[in-house]
Amino acid sequence: GPKVTYVPPPPPDDEQAIFARYQTGMNFDKYDENVVQVSGLDPPAALRSFADTNMCDTLTVNIAKAGYSKPTPVQKYSIPIILAGRDLMACAQTGSGKTAAFLVPVVAQMMREGVTASRFKEQQEPECIITAPTRELINQIFLEARKFVYGTCIRPVVIYGGTQTDYSIRQVKQGCNILCATPGRLLDIIGRGKIGLHNVKYLVLDEADRMLDMGFGADMKKLVSFPDMPQKDKRQTVMFSATFPEEVQRLACEFLKTDFLFVVVGHAGGACSDVQQNILQVSQCFKRDKLIEILHSIGNERTLVFVDTKQKADFIACFLCQENIPATSIHGARGQREREIALRDFRSGKCPVLVATSVAARGLDIENVQHVINFDLPSTIEEYVHRIGRTGRCGNTGKAVGFFDNNSDGHLAKPLIKVLSDAQQEVPLWLMEVVCE
Repeated sequence: GPKVTYVPPPPPDDEQAIFARYQTGMNFDKYDENVVQVSGLDPPAALRSFADTNMCDTLTVNIAKAGYSKPTPVQKYSIPIILAGRDLMACAQTGSGKTAAFLVPVVAQMMREGVTASRFKEQQEPECIITAPTRELINQIFLEARKFVYGTCIRPVVIYGGTQTDYSIRQVKQGCNILCATPGRLLDIIGRGKIGLHNVKYLVLDEADRMLDMGFGADMKKLVSFPDMPQKDKRQTVMFSATFPEEVQRLACEFLKTDFLFVVVGHAGGACSDVQQNILQVSQCFKRDKLIEILHSIGNERTLVFVDTKQKADFIACFLCQENIPATSIHGARGQREREIALRDFRSGKCPVLVATSVAARGLDIENVQHVINFDLPSTIEEYVHRIGRTGRCGNTGKAVGFFDNNSDGHLAKPLIKVLSDAQQEVPLWLMEVVCE
């Protein structure tokens, strides 16, 4: 394809913008009701408050400024495990604070051990590498990292595809202690000799099941196979996701020390109970009519509509605009500039409907998304859990509707019933009949 020339605008760097945050909802305290299971030998005691960690004053102040008043269950258990130097696999529902669960202890340890202050040089040697499957998510993690390192000499950098490679190189060269990167751009920059790996102490895989499956598994194996990447017994590896299928748990063991700990908050792979789920029987030919009916009934409330192909995302967005419903689309075939504009228009409310493929299914924190509509249900139940987790985050409530077509979605009927039951949602009688048939 044509050479990529896009250079993203720099994020605002005033204190108020850096510490802008997602408001917690009325159900935030309900997180404490989740049962937490920790597998593995000699796990450290859970936190009661952020004050228990004996972190430096600067980080404590930044945690408060970022709006973290008390730790969620995944933070209570993950932070002391990472501070103790243990490898970790953690599974917790969407929107429950997993990003801070790995950023806070990694930054705390970097501050405690001391890092080389950032300075310009041809090859940088970051202490921490964080990788995630999508550009939007890795940029979000970078923006969170800026909060916790504010006022310190630790410099986070973000690099991802769809942007000018020279721009990524310039960002890295200026100094890099925490490198947030998508897999393709990460391997490219390492291959160009701009990143040395021998100083890596922390390797973080966010949305780890996606990072280890068919999509990025080969890239992750290549990353840990570089000659200068410390072996797994010489680095600390942590993995987080809302879903961890058993086959992925087995793959994860290749990357983790034998004494790693596994934290599960609530049901492993379960949906957030703050999302009201409704599965409707809708055949393909009636989906557009049903979508219009639902969108008219909810007015201008922010709604994310998931479809199964890039072409359909654009088609449905155009169709909605023709029906006087302001909509935009995001998918892998759109340029990075267009993806960022689409997200900005959605966040601002200019386009209250965002039609997306699974590129927007994981990790994204967009405030006040009240509805998720699965126009097309995904191929796996894990993807369904991630998609509906774009609403009902951080103790807020949300609604998710799924269009179930008997011809294409029959394979999801049984796992859907389990997800609905585990989240105390009503299971439609017709869905149980589909399973029986």
